[in-house]
Amino acid sequence: MSHFQDEKFPPGVLWGAGGIVGITLVIVFGVRLGVLPARETAPQIRAEQQVAAVKTRSFVFADRKDGALIASDAQTKEVALVLEPGSNSGFIRGVMRGLMRERMLHEVPRDGAVTVTQWSDGALTLKDPSTGRIIELGSFGGTNRAAFAQLLVPGTHVVESILKTAERGPASPSDNTSVGRPARPGEVLAAGGPA
Repeated sequence: MSHFQDEKFPPGVLWGAGGIVGITLVIVFGVRLGVLPARETAPQIRAEQQVAAVKTRSFVFADRKDGALIASDAQTKEVALVLEPGSNSGFIRGVMRGLMRERMLHEVPRDGAVTVTQWSDGALTLKDPSTGRIIELGSFGGTNRAAFAQLLVPGTHVVESILKTAERGPASPSDNTSVGRPARPGEVLAAGGPA
């Protein structure tokens, strides 16, 4: 037998919890319906402050038969990034998987370009024009931001597999395999990349 059998739950606590839930619902639906002002988003703040784009490039991402992920410049068709199979490149792959899932939900073609933009205030964004989705890449930390920032640097960058990196050893104490190194001449074609 429980010793708490004759005790009643304090009604004040129930009323308090119900009040908190009620206030939360009023705020959420108030913002959704436009009765209460929503917090401005980063793109709205940049537009308001007239922050200029420093550099913008559009890329098309595609899987290669061996499992590598290739990012090609949407205009020139030149390969900008190769993420080899087994590379420490989970952030880029995860972001692109999320964008592809969203494109499926919106029923838009999956092979459209995405745009990476560096802003004068230091922000870096990824925009999917087919769905209107904008991702603030700086929110995910410096290393993940750098993974996309390398796309704005001319040349082809290759993120090697973890096995290759382990064989050659780190180039420096701060070596990070999620940020690619520029490809050596002919390396992308030798690895089976698109011509």
